[in-house]
Amino acid sequence: MTQNEIKQDVDKYVLHTYNRFPIAIDHGNGVRVYDADGKEYLDFMAGIAVYALGYDFPGYDEALTDQLLKTIHTSNLYYHEPLARAAKALVTSTGLSKAFFTNSGAEAIEGAIKAARKYAWEKDGKNNHEIVAMNGSFHGRSVGALSVTGNEHYQAPFRPLMGGVRFADFNNMESVRAAVNDATCAIIMETVQGEGGIYPADPQFMKEIRKLCDEKDILLILDEIQCGMGRTGKMWAYEHYGIKPDILTCAKALGCGVPVGAFVLNEKTAAHSLEPGDHGTTYGGNPLVCAAVAEVFRLFESTGIVGHVAETTPYFEKTLDKLVLDHVSVKAHRGLGFMRGLELAPEYPVSAVVNKALDKGLLIISAGNNVLRFVPPLIIGEKEIDEAAAILDKCLG
Repeated sequence: MTQNEIKQDVDKYVLHTYNRFPIAIDHGNGVRVYDADGKEYLDFMAGIAVYALGYDFPGYDEALTDQLLKTIHTSNLYYHEPLARAAKALVTSTGLSKAFFTNSGAEAIEGAIKAARKYAWEKDGKNNHEIVAMNGSFHGRSVGALSVTGNEHYQAPFRPLMGGVRFADFNNMESVRAAVNDATCAIIMETVQGEGGIYPADPQFMKEIRKLCDEKDILLILDEIQCGMGRTGKMWAYEHYGIKPDILTCAKALGCGVPVGAFVLNEKTAAHSLEPGDHGTTYGGNPLVCAAVAEVFRLFESTGIVGHVAETTPYFEKTLDKLVLDHVSVKAHRGLGFMRGLELAPEYPVSAVVNKALDKGLLIISAGNNVLRFVPPLIIGEKEIDEAAAILDKCLG
């Protein structure tokens, strides 16, 4: 099919919930993708932080093919080896205790919410428990995930949402303390706010949140669906802060392309929350996606990809800082590792820059009100950073 034919059929038969860019991606290689008409693009959005290893990475496709020839689905009524390997790798990596595999990040959030409420119910048998979430956050589009997403634009058409949620200001400890009460069972937050505009948690804020949760036996849920899996130069973004969550949610780069997410619980939470019959999924943790997860962890370790991100981050930072200095259209630069944002001045709409970059062969996306978001494959080097900056230099004038 031609690119135009693909676009026509998608527009005709698929529910219009996405404003898609006017290209049809056909295939990728390394850090580049190609549309159906053969045009090449440098990819600095990686399927929205999914393709951590880029495209056609040696070993990944072979692992999926091998599993595809065995079986894709067994249901969770049976054991299978890929589940054992994937769960061991994920739990070992996080330093937590038990993992539950889902089909998406939103489902991981739903499971984390249920685990937190069940943990509180086990303590006192009450159903009045509340969750504190953060303004400016984004956790997904299912009803539970929307309920803890601090953005009225996403929530308004779908009210009434799940009750028992209070909102506090990110990086404002006094606001959090004011929202917490005797019914609070969990605090949920992104370690680095993504859709909200690329805002990392302040170190002191993170430490005080952890201390407050310990003092009151409140569960800390960290959403690292976008910022986890090596993106910040640590395997998990919370490692920058010297703390651990009680529950971690992850997805996106966890499978580097296959639809998989997970929530991971520490020993205390796992032992006193979800039991047989409390939660389930037909497809979650199937052999195909678990084979992908296990291979991703193996490849991360064998290639030292997280170390590469840490080593390359200063060059990435310096390059983006120069764009701030060189262009009045750019107000600020912030982020961690390979999760970064350039905040544009209000008179320079981010959509115009994104579209100009697309025309010049660079895939990049937005975040927040007016922020250019950088979440490239973790395998990029200085050459690709320079190439992207050269394109943006022309688009930001």
